[in-house]
Amino acid sequence: MALKSFSFLLILLTLHSFSITSSNSKAIVTSLPGYPGPLPFKLETGYVGIGEKEEAQFFYYFVESERNPDEDPLIFYLTGGPGCSAVITFFYQIGPLSFNFETAPENITLTLNPNSWTKMANVIYVDMPAGAGFSYATTQEAWISSDSIVAKQANDFLRKFLIDHPKFLKNPLYISGISYMGIVTPIVTLEVYNANERGDQPALNIQGYILCSPLTDKFMDFNSRVEYAHRMALISDDIYKSAVENCRGNYVNIDETTNSICADSLERYNECISDINMEDILEPLCNKSDLKPYCREYYYDFAADWANDEAVQQALNIRQGTIGTWEFFNTTMHYTEGKNDTFCYSYDIASSFSYHKKLVSKNCRALIFSGDHDMTFPYVGIEQWIVALGLPVDSSWEPFYVSGQVGGYKTTYAKKDFSLTFATVKGAGHSVAQYKPKEAMVLTERWLDSKTYLSVM
Repeated sequence: MALKSFSFLLILLTLHSFSITSSNSKAIVTSLPGYPGPLPFKLETGYVGIGEKEEAQFFYYFVESERNPDEDPLIFYLTGGPGCSAVITFFYQIGPLSFNFETAPENITLTLNPNSWTKMANVIYVDMPAGAGFSYATTQEAWISSDSIVAKQANDFLRKFLIDHPKFLKNPLYISGISYMGIVTPIVTLEVYNANERGDQPALNIQGYILCSPLTDKFMDFNSRVEYAHRMALISDDIYKSAVENCRGNYVNIDETTNSICADSLERYNECISDINMEDILEPLCNKSDLKPYCREYYYDFAADWANDEAVQQALNIRQGTIGTWEFFNTTMHYTEGKNDTFCYSYDIASSFSYHKKLVSKNCRALIFSGDHDMTFPYVGIEQWIVALGLPVDSSWEPFYVSGQVGGYKTTYAKKDFSLTFATVKGAGHSVAQYKPKEAMVLTERWLDSKTYLSVM
């Protein structure tokens, strides 16, 4: 903690003499180190300043749709963590470029991603909160964040971005988030609807939200892991039966002194899943002692090598001296089950379920999908809170197909002007687009294209 605070102080001292010429500075990036030739898509990078004196400076990557940028939807995508850089979304999940793992780490090159969401939508990727990726703050207070602060800053960012990019105000807008940002995304979405109803200007053409493997309720989602483990044959019938009978549906908040039998059942459960890769139960745990182990964490190292390169930062138009060493994710912010608040981040929203409930009354669409091999936030818990919304089933559970094969399963709920599609992607882990990129893209593209949009401008 002392070392991290000292690092913040050094950055603040550097920023004291750093001149910021424009709070909404932006530049078109036509080439990037590692990619041969000019980029075949339009990439803009820049900063948006948030706060009374724009103390928080959020770095973004904006890629216009490769199909029809004037009419295609605009997706504002929030990366999980909290504290993860948008680089993970841009290069490992749904962005137009990927790292070429075959030549790394000796020679880090970039290749086109055939399953990029930018083939069907305009996408904003942002480093948020300050301290994630290339985003930073100019005061000590502005380094401090929380779930509720991120929700407010995301709304402020989006409004300022669109004021600065008025041509996209008419595009259908979707707020999207992955993993931990399942806590924040519905809050941001609801505020956009409320702002339109208040008459705030400019009006945003909000259509709904998209969530991938979301954390929604910090009890329900973690609690569902036991049932998920049983469904996936990670624990036996007798272990599960014992847990059900003795823990009475609560596997998270137990008092071992008053319920030792429940504690014993959960100890057997933990023994069975302790060496399981929670992000994908079929993949091995990472072992970095191997030269080139098969683990996704190993491939994340390439991003740090690339993003810390001076030529890369110049190409991206990073403000020099605003951050120290670029990190894949900020460990002081990154959340794990039961983690307490840190000196720079407060996990102050335990559940976003009530915001989903309020969105049911809006003219709103929701797409929520999950990998069926993800144990981080299992589809079991997601199903539970969706059912708790009390929505009538519009279309029953059925497979969806990609290239003639079952890509996963989906069902749709609807009530008046609200609809929610829930899907599981077959064989996918936590970051669905990383494990099953084509299935994730096809599912989302079909869902987006199933909506007929009316002109609003």
